Amino acid sequence: MTLEVAGMIAAGAATLIVGLALLPPRFRAASGADRLLVLGPICYAIALAIFALEHLTDAHDLAGGVPRWLPGHLFWAYFVGAAWMAAAISFVLWRCVRWSAQLTALLLLLIVATIDLPNLTTGFHNRFFWILTLRETSFAAGAMVLGGSVWPRGHFTGTALMRVGRAIVGAIMIFYAIEHFLFPHHVVGVPLEKLTPSWVPAPVLLAWIVGIALFLGGIGLFFRSTIRISAAVAGAVLLLVTVFYYGPLLVSEFHTNPVEGLNYVGDTLLYAGTVLLAGLGASPVSAENSSRPSLIQSTRVSA
Repeated sequence: MTLEVAGMIAAGAATLIVGLALLPPRFRAASGADRLLVLGPICYAIALAIFALEHLTDAHDLAGGVPRWLPGHLFWAYFVGAAWMAAAISFVLWRCVRWSAQLTALLLLLIVATIDLPNLTTGFHNRFFWILTLRETSFAAGAMVLGGSVWPRGHFTGTALMRVGRAIVGAIMIFYAIEHFLFPHHVVGVPLEKLTPSWVPAPVLLAWIVGIALFLGGIGLFFRSTIRISAAVAGAVLLLVTVFYYGPLLVSEFHTNPVEGLNYVGDTLLYAGTVLLAGLGASPVSAENSSRPSLIQSTRVSA
């Protein structure tokens, strides 16, 4: 096992253990769909920790993706790795979340602007260009919702971040759902180029199930009364996909391409976390008349 693979596994496992150990107070403060939504920051943090160690242990290779016009390619590879690790620690410990979430969103949007969009002219007619570009955009939007959810209730900045971020996540969920319907033999979750392995049973049915969950969940994010349940259900489906689809895929390919397998696990887990985060800060319609504190209210003091 290489240092890169060992580091990615160790970082993900450590973040998972710490996250679950610190989860009970927030879980008890939540109810209903919110008890699934509290998993969002943990899922997001685990994936960021995995990718952080990939950057820190394989910086020389990843530096090749830095734009040519930007000096210090190796520095930026290490910088992004350190940034992901700092954000992962912030999210799992639930400290300085307001600023770490917004900075995470900003960095992801800068990656889209400097790495993805410059290839627009050559990739415009390539659907995988759009899938990858919208993936990073969706991750940024999820972090925007997280950052907005820990602003004081009713604050313009927090409300704007949540509404814009949630709309972006919802629109991309619908786009990905359509991709699942049109190309059901490709891997599910984030519909990338890899084909579903032959040993996976009923791949078309699985693609349609995930597609329906994303489609209905994406639509639900645009209606106040269904935001929380839509994010919770769609996020739960993606979590199940991560464990029972990409987990076995990682095991089956571990001796041939473990880094790719870990990337697919981290990628889908990050998307599951993104969808779960999209439900944060969305109070029930009758919340104004309720005396029960919301999940965000009960944890804002540490943000």
